[in-house]
Amino acid sequence: MRPSRPAVLGVLLAALLLTPAMAGASAGQITAPDPEARLKKLTAEASRLNKRYRGQVQTLEDARVKAKKATETAKSLKRSLATTETDVVRFAQTAYMGGPLDSAAMLGFRGDAELALDQAATMSHLAGQRANQLVRLKELIRRADEAEKKAEAEIAELERDISRLKKDRVRIEGLLAKYGFQQPTGNGGLTPRTVTMRNLVLQNFPMPYGYGCLRPGDPGDHGSGRACDFMMSSGGRVPTAEAKARGDRLAQWAIDNGARLGVMYIIWQQKYYDVRTGSGWRMMSDRGGNTANHIDHVHISMF
Repeated sequence: MRPSRPAVLGVLLAALLLTPAMAGASAGQITAPDPEARLKKLTAEASRLNKRYRGQVQTLEDARVKAKKATETAKSLKRSLATTETDVVRFAQTAYMGGPLDSAAMLGFRGDAELALDQAATMSHLAGQRANQLVRLKELIRRADEAEKKAEAEIAELERDISRLKKDRVRIEGLLAKYGFQQPTGNGGLTPRTVTMRNLVLQNFPMPYGYGCLRPGDPGDHGSGRACDFMMSSGGRVPTAEAKARGDRLAQWAIDNGARLGVMYIIWQQKYYDVRTGSGWRMMSDRGGNTANHIDHVHISMF
C-alpha cells in the first residue's frame, strides 16, 4: 500500500524538527541544567573566591568570559533556529501541495537528519529558493549544535578552575597571610606595596609612553590602589620590537622580584601570570582590542 502524503510529510517534519539541536531547544531543557543558570551560579561563586583571595583571579575571569561568550552565542543561535520552525512547516506544506513527493526515499530515513535534508533538497519539484532554504537550515542546525557543545565545555572548564582553586585554598591563604593586607595611603591613593613596585619599575625601566596606577571607581585592583599599567606604546598600537622587548624584560623582572615585592599577578601580550594559581603563563581570551588584551601595556597587580 502506497503511503499517503500526510504520512510522508510527517516523516519530513520529524527529520527536520527533531534533530539534536532542535530537540535540545525543547525537550533538552527539561532534563539538562540551563546553561545560563549554571553560569550565573558559577559567576557568583567565582566572585566570592576573588573576594576571598583579595583580587580578581585571572584564571577564573578568563574562564568566565569564555563561558559567557559561548553561552550567548548558543542562545542566539537557538533563537534563530526556533524561528525557522515556522518556515520549515510552511516549506513542507507547500512541497506537499505543489506536487508528488518521493515518498519511498523519504521513508528510507533511519534517524539521520542530515540525510533527510539532503533527500528533501534533491526532490525534482524543489525550486532553487527552497533548496537554498534547506541548505541554510542545515548550516544553522550544525552551528547551533556546535555552539551548545562549546558552551557546555567552557562552563565545565570554569567549574574545574573553581574546584582547583578551592582545593588550593591552604597554599593561597598562606600567601595572603605572608603579605598581609594593606590599605591605600595618602600617596596617590596607592598601597605602600604598590608605591614601592612603581618606584622600582621607574628606576629600572624607561617609560617613554607613560604609566597609570589609580583608577577611581574601577571595581578591580586599579580602583583599590593595588595595580599599575606600564605602557609600551600609545594610541592602542602594537608595540615596536624594541618596546616589546622592554615589556618582556619588565614582565620577567616582576616575576623574578615578585616574592620580595608582593606581586600577585602580571598581564602582558594577552597572557597572564598569576602567583596564586602557580600555573605559569597562560593565554588570555580575546577581549576585543590591543589595550583590552594588554598587548600595549604591562599590568602588575600587588597583594
